Amino acid sequence: MGLWLINADSLATGRFVLSPLAETIGCLRDLELERAEHPGRRAWLEAELPGHRAHMRENPVAHRLVREGLIALKTRWNADFLTPPPSGEFEPSFEDEVAVVRATAPDQARADMEVSSGGPLPEILRRDDLPDIAADTLTRVWREAVEPYWPRRRRVLEADIIARTRQLGRDGWAAALEGLRPGVRWLGDGRLRVNAADYPPCEISGAQLFLVPVTSPRGWVTWERDARYAMIYPCAGELADPAPVRAPRALARLLGEGRAAVLTLLDDPKSTTQLVALTGLPLGSVGRHLKILVDARLADRRRSGRSVLYYRTRAGDTLVTAQHAP
Repeated sequence: MGLWLINADSLATGRFVLSPLAETIGCLRDLELERAEHPGRRAWLEAELPGHRAHMRENPVAHRLVREGLIALKTRWNADFLTPPPSGEFEPSFEDEVAVVRATAPDQARADMEVSSGGPLPEILRRDDLPDIAADTLTRVWREAVEPYWPRRRRVLEADIIARTRQLGRDGWAAALEGLRPGVRWLGDGRLRVNAADYPPCEISGAQLFLVPVTSPRGWVTWERDARYAMIYPCAGELADPAPVRAPRALARLLGEGRAAVLTLLDDPKSTTQLVALTGLPLGSVGRHLKILVDARLADRRRSGRSVLYYRTRAGDTLVTAQHAP
């Protein structure tokens, strides 16, 4: 199995970050595989797939590069230069991240592609401009299929990070890593299983460790040897349409649709960011609803690390549960 050997210092400084490039890579793979596993993802796929198919028909080199470097059916190994680890900023710009791909030396890009393809490169990929083609392809996917949706996706990803950070503070790394993606498990004694592959253990003590959520249902690992290691994992939230919460009708008439939805969601503590992601409401609206609910003593708040979590009071519970009573 794939093991990362990590000391206490590197684990203690490990952190969750966002990556527009990782989100773009996940979306590109899903478009190429025509894969969607829940309604929100299917709606996005149906909207963006025709443009992706047309672009790949017109750009056979880019198409082959994606198939050999990111799909890699033979090896299940991404071409390393296509998936650089995050820089360490909480949310770097896409332009800064894709610049790392573009700056790859041609020889290195071809060597990485040979590893991912599992053999000598086909003639169509034996060229010096693979980094530029890769960066251009990723940029097109970002601008056309990811960036227009990024504000909402960011809220979903931030909500996932907040929830997992809270779990980390409460239960430790073993609980926070459990179920992060298939095969991942903290085994203790400095051993982190990152997948079920039969690779030699990798010593990462002293390096930076990043955990990166994406909305794609599949994740991957990536690294810059001895410096930065990252685990990209599928976030827990789905890309549901805005306002997916349906509060009881009578409660919505009493409080208003948005405020009733927020109160309904506070069955367990949630941050403002989580509520924005779950309701689809603007941040300002959620904040106003929370202030009114707290003033009315239907909700209360407490601090958890850097986050403020809101939850229903007994009066709030009574109001919500009364709507479900026969």
